[in-house]
Amino acid sequence: MAKTEDLVRSLIVPAHKKISLKDYSPAYQADYATKADAAGKLQEGIETLGKYQDVLYAQNTYALLIIFQAMDAAGKDSTIKHVMSGVNPQGCQVFSFKSPSSEELDHDYLWRCAKALPERGRIGIFNRSYYEEVLVARVHPELLEQQQLPPQMRGSDIWKRRFAEINNFEKYLVNNGIVVLKFFLNVSKEEQKKRFLERIEQPEKNWKFSAGDVTERARWDDYMAAYEDVFNHTSSDWAPWYIIPADRKWFTRLAVLDIINHQLKALNLQYPTFNEAHRQELIASKQMLENE
Repeated sequence: MAKTEDLVRSLIVPAHKKISLKDYSPAYQADYATKADAAGKLQEGIETLGKYQDVLYAQNTYALLIIFQAMDAAGKDSTIKHVMSGVNPQGCQVFSFKSPSSEELDHDYLWRCAKALPERGRIGIFNRSYYEEVLVARVHPELLEQQQLPPQMRGSDIWKRRFAEINNFEKYLVNNGIVVLKFFLNVSKEEQKKRFLERIEQPEKNWKFSAGDVTERARWDDYMAAYEDVFNHTSSDWAPWYIIPADRKWFTRLAVLDIINHQLKALNLQYPTFNEAHRQELIASKQMLENE
């Protein structure tokens, strides 16, 4: 069974070091031979996350922001569904960011995500995020024309500037108690094709497929280059990227869950403690209830 520390080390994108996506296998599954081998650890991890969330909510000091980015059909939705299956819905928020609305385009590119940040004590999940602005907008530069940017801000240095802005934004979040975890679900082009065909051939999955998915697939190499640049410029000491193998969904879920629990454990979360006066109030209230 893979140790969490070893798993984290194998999937993290080190800060201040350039990586190549080719060095991260979408089919990697640590030392688990089959889905059945990981089933027990997955269930244990789900239960552990539920316990951590309870303390996170009670302590009300930290918030956890989990960002998922991926190519289409990589399994973002199913990963969120399974990993969060043991979490109290009252303490968890999920936001899916589609193409920006006219209102959102009238604001800066971080605005719609900033106003969806989790409150203290809560877990916030971004299904896609502000990283679309250095991914999709980079592969489709025509989208920048819709953002009504000042002419002098549309130059070739825009991506470098946005990387710096995102790093500063995430540093600000961390400094204010919002822990940032960023996951890229790394699906292979071959596995994506298989999943697209399943969505076309199985009627109950037809709703998941869009002809635009195939159009975007034709730009696979452009997207991989954009993602690689994102990792090399925005995986920081305070908000690192994790490249999660996504060809086997069961391992994707296990790896994400393991990393989340590892991060929450490191926070040394504690239930609130109270002073002597409050303790005496509890004793008095208990006596009143017992004497009814």
